[in-house]
Amino acid sequence: MNKAKTTLGRTEIVTFPDLGIENITAKIDTGAYSTAIHAHKFWTETREGVEELYFQLLDPSKEEFVNRIYKTANFYRKKVRSSNGRMEERFILKTKIRLGGKLRTTHLSLTNREKMRYPVLVGRKVLAKGYLVDVSLQNSTKTK
Repeated sequence: MNKAKTTLGRTEIVTFPDLGIENITAKIDTGAYSTAIHAHKFWTETREGVEELYFQLLDPSKEEFVNRIYKTANFYRKKVRSSNGRMEERFILKTKIRLGGKLRTTHLSLTNREKMRYPVLVGRKVLAKGYLVDVSLQNSTKTK
């Protein structure tokens, strides 16, 4: 059965309901494998034998910044090839993303994207689940 696919533009508005982040502009990138978000700070602490990840998302100089420190023990580390071709170890969380009216689970990597135009990058691992990308469009699903 061929399910209908949602057409996305080169940028789209996304929401991360588990993180309390709504309506943030993301770059849609079919060349990237995974989804990433700008983390302003991130660190781990071990208490009673349990390693916990603490992190702060988005850029404090931008209006979408969420002045909150998140904490989770539900994370893992993974080596990822960054856009400049270097391997780097990143913290990865499993969370929900709302994109084009669809709620999906994604593995979200925390990385420093302060020099990037968009704080969120959506990669093909999410896009393969029912989306087409038309680079001539921008924010095509804003009202969905």
